[in-house]
Amino acid sequence: MHTKARKVMIIGAGNVGTSAAYALLNQNICEELLLVDLDKARSEGHAWDLADAAAYMPGMMTISTREVSDCADVDIAVITVSGGALKPGQTRLDELTATANIVKSIVPQMMAGGFKGIFLIATNPCDIITWQVWQLSGLPRSQVIGTGVWLDTTRLRRTLAQALDIGAQSIDAFILGEHGDTQFPVWSHSSVYGSPIAEVYQRHTGSTLDFDALAERVRKQGFEIYARKGCTEFGIAGTIAEICRNIFTGSHRALAISCILQGEYGVDEVAIGVPAVLAQSGVQQIIELKLAEEEQQKFRQSVEVIKANIARLP
Repeated sequence: MHTKARKVMIIGAGNVGTSAAYALLNQNICEELLLVDLDKARSEGHAWDLADAAAYMPGMMTISTREVSDCADVDIAVITVSGGALKPGQTRLDELTATANIVKSIVPQMMAGGFKGIFLIATNPCDIITWQVWQLSGLPRSQVIGTGVWLDTTRLRRTLAQALDIGAQSIDAFILGEHGDTQFPVWSHSSVYGSPIAEVYQRHTGSTLDFDALAERVRKQGFEIYARKGCTEFGIAGTIAEICRNIFTGSHRALAISCILQGEYGVDEVAIGVPAVLAQSGVQQIIELKLAEEEQQKFRQSVEVIKANIARLP
């Protein structure tokens, strides 16, 4: 019988953090939600508002605010802080310095407070900040992960599902690499119940699948949303909830998330989006796909971009 209350701390009570809290609440993924924000009045307001919503849910959920250092009993700490909104023409990498400085002040406080749980990074640039958190925390790499390209992977599957008139769960397709401009779909490992995506697409639509156009469409989707509403929140909130659920249930399901590599794919000293099996202890194993030559080149390019920006960390 499960008796220990599952506790998730969300650091940053902005659009992403509060949307993630609402997703966790509605999916009944944990028993206790803790909100942390420099603006204490705002985080309290969100906590009270979420508590009203929780009253309609089956069972009980406690929602409150805390100081970031009061974290010794937390199972998963979700970092959603941001250094500020992107300006037109900027990319996720332009958020690095401001966000990294905030993270640099938060993580040491948490470690001094006795944090022993799992860090889930959902702020940009995701892969670089995931690496930074791992370095600052000193935790095993299995306990520091980023949302990475799981939302991008979900967008790819959803887009294909709409074209094929089939449930997205039936599509086996991944995006790897940076959660950014150098991400890429792994077409060599994409299928619908064993049938290559291109063949299924041709039979269903009568047209040839334009791989490059689809990859570009998926890559730009987040920016298209951002341009129209000034933020992205619901998709990444669902991603956070999905990852937390798979950790708490020990699903041993493979998701494309940002992981610290130590020799996998022939790479060291980087955090990057790859398929990884999640268990209650975090990342249980990293799945190494045999990539086609062109995919290997794209992966190396993504690694180089991430490493170059890791070198920029303050």
